[in-house]
Order: sequence, then structure tokens, then C-alpha cells
Amino acid sequence: MSAVAPPTAAAPTEAADPEKRKAIRRAIGAGSIGNFVEQFDYGLYGYLAPILAPAFFPASNPTAAVLSTYGIIAIACLFRPLGGTLVGRWGDRLGRKKTLLWTIVVMGVSTALIGALPTYHRIGLVAPLLLLVIRIIQGMVSGGEYVGAVAFVVEWAEPRRRAYYASYASNSCFLGILAGAGTAALTSAVFQGEALDSYGWRIPFLLALPLSAVGVWLRKRIEETPEFVRATEDGTRVVKAPIREALRSQLRPILVYCGVSIMLAILSYSWVTFYPEYLTGTLGLPRWMALASNAISVAVLMPLLPLAGKLSDRIGRKPMLITGAVACIVLVPLAFHVGEQATFGAAVASQLIYIVPEFFLTGIVTVCLAELFATRTRFSAGAMAYNASFSIFMGITPFVATLLVSSFGTIYAVWVYLAAAALLALVVVSAFMTETYRSHLGADKFAG
Repeated sequence: MSAVAPPTAAAPTEAADPEKRKAIRRAIGAGSIGNFVEQFDYGLYGYLAPILAPAFFPASNPTAAVLSTYGIIAIACLFRPLGGTLVGRWGDRLGRKKTLLWTIVVMGVSTALIGALPTYHRIGLVAPLLLLVIRIIQGMVSGGEYVGAVAFVVEWAEPRRRAYYASYASNSCFLGILAGAGTAALTSAVFQGEALDSYGWRIPFLLALPLSAVGVWLRKRIEETPEFVRATEDGTRVVKAPIREALRSQLRPILVYCGVSIMLAILSYSWVTFYPEYLTGTLGLPRWMALASNAISVAVLMPLLPLAGKLSDRIGRKPMLITGAVACIVLVPLAFHVGEQATFGAAVASQLIYIVPEFFLTGIVTVCLAELFATRTRFSAGAMAYNASFSIFMGITPFVATLLVSSFGTIYAVWVYLAAAALLALVVVSAFMTETYRSHLGADKFAG
């Protein structure tokens, strides 16, 4: 196991010329569009789970059907480490741009296929099996998409503004979730009753096709990252076995990232997928209020994330992560307490409290996904770290949270689940993580 090298002073900030800034903006758009498509799908699936459940599972037990719908996400996410590792290998050998071009195509087609699937009432158990296969394929590709997109943005960024630029990659995820929530709410309003249950829910998933086409167009317009080009020297220093090399030289930063990111995965996906369903199914809030309150909190967080990135670029990554972990432990139970008032105002207020730890964690965990790893193996190492932690817990959290509330009869069981991950993150950040905000992205930074 290699030690994480002490941070090296970053190169002096260059006064980027207009062409450089224009290229960075294009890189942000090209890198972020895939995150948007992925989270648009995830948001749709999560918000429409109560409608998808009777479409793909027997309707005799509604709780079991919803759990099974969430369970498909959880099972699919278990395949993300395998897919992410393979995609990461291609990203380190073939380059970021080529790899990200085809990942967005596969994601878009997979999401659209969900909207074309026959239901349980037509083909029986084959319907949920087909849904599972599609989500597994999508999960495997998505396991490399986010890591590659973050690497793409950070490798284009100015050295002392990496967290600021990475915040836009994070924002694209929330924008996708917000779009998914808005589309789900609009679909539920336009199509009601039999129309929604029979065909209305399919339309939002089909929108992934034109979105992925836009992504292909954006990614074809941008060049390979200058950092990757420098690190590989026109192909003469491309790592032949990036996975093996990453495990040999990057194991400690991989484990550090895992210890930190589990907390954010539980925090984020208990909020954006589980909590709206809890407000509706347990507290009895009308569905449109639950979705609208969640959308409001996401919309409030988005403009704050670039500010968090700027703050982290000034004070470092570790202070932000420690503050966020403490906020998870202290503020999340307060948010749940406020939400128990079961009014629209309480739902909004509870989630505005909830986004405080999100402010300190989201963009910082994102930029660390690039900064912790060497350029020549960044895609592979990042994919292994991200998918062994964030992706798995992202997938299982809605299922686990629903199961915990069902078993213990209180949402504070979900807080205990989150608090355990936050305590782990506090230990990892305090004892094992080296500050990276002034480090250089050089190819061999963590080697040896």
C-alpha cells in the first residue's frame, strides 16, 4: 500500500486567455451532460417508483412492490464497480473524450428502453427481469461516466479553481435530478389515473434519446484534456495495465475516497429519492407537495455549490469535509423533526436544513475524485474508488432507508445509518487523508 504523497505546490495560476476560458466552458458542458442524463433517469425512476411498482410487480402488496422497484436499483448498482473498472481502463488507455462519447449513447438508449418495456400484466416475471437487465447495463456504463466526466472537467480546469469548476459537474447531477422531479411532477399532473398507469409514465424515459444526442454533439466539439495529453506524451507513456497499476500505487487514496464518499451517497440519496416518498407514504403529504418541496431545496442548493467550491479553493478540502460530516450528525435529525409536522412549509424547511451538509460535501467529494489520483491512472483508480463506495450506497440507500423505517417505525433509524457513515468519514479525513487543494495533478504524484 502506498502512502499518499504530501501536496506539491500547484503551478501558479495563469491568467487564462479568452480562448482558454471558452475551452473550459465547453469542457464543463461536455463533461456535465452525461451526469445530467444519468441523474435525470435516476430522478425519474426514484420519483416514479410508486407508479413503476405496480407496472412491473404484483400489486397485491404495495410496500413489497415499491421495495422491489428500489431493489432493482440496488442490484444494478452492485454491477457498477465491474463496469466502472472496465470503462476506467478504456479511459486511461484510449483517452477521456473517446470513452465518454460512447458511454452517453449507451446510457441514453438504456433509459429510453425502460419507457418501451411491456408490463408485468402482459408478460409476467419477464417484465421485471428485462427491467433489471437494462438497469444493470446502464449501471455498468454509468459507473465510468461520472468518474470520467469529473476527470475531464478537472483536467481542463485552472489549477487554483478546480473545486469551483468541479462544482458545475456536481450541479449537473442536481440539475438532472431536478429535471427528473419536475418531469415526474408534470407527468403526474398531465396524465392521471389510468392514463398515467398505462402509458403516461413511459414518456419521460423516452426523452433520454434526444438528451444523449445533445451530449454526443457537445463531446465531439471538445478536444482531449491537456492534462491527459501531457501525461501520456502522445501515447508513449500510456499505462498498459491501468487497473493493476492503480491497485499497486493508488490503493491508499482509493480507500480514503471510499471512507469519505459513503457518507455523501447516503446523505444525498436518502434525500432526493427516499425522503419525498416518506413524506407521501408515511406522513400523508400530497405527492405534488412532496415533489415540489424537494425540487425547491435542490434549486436552492445549486447556486450555492459554486460558492462552496470557491471556499474550498481558498481553505482546502479537509475543513469542508469535516464540517460536512459534523453537520450530518447534528442537523439531519433536526431536519427530520421539522418534517414530521407534515405540512408543505415544514417539508420545505426540513430539506433546507438538510442541504447544509450537502453544501460542505457535494462539490468537495467530487473534486477529490480527481485530485486524489495520478493522471495516468485517474480514470481507473477513480472508477474503482467511486463505484466501490458511492455507487453501491447510492443504489442501496433508498431500499435500506425504506426497510429501516418499515422495521423500526421511525425515520431516525435512517439518521443512525447516516451518522455511522459520517463518523467513519471523520476518522478517515482526520487520520488518513492528505490535503489536495494545493497539489499538482501531475501523472506520478501518488506513484511509488
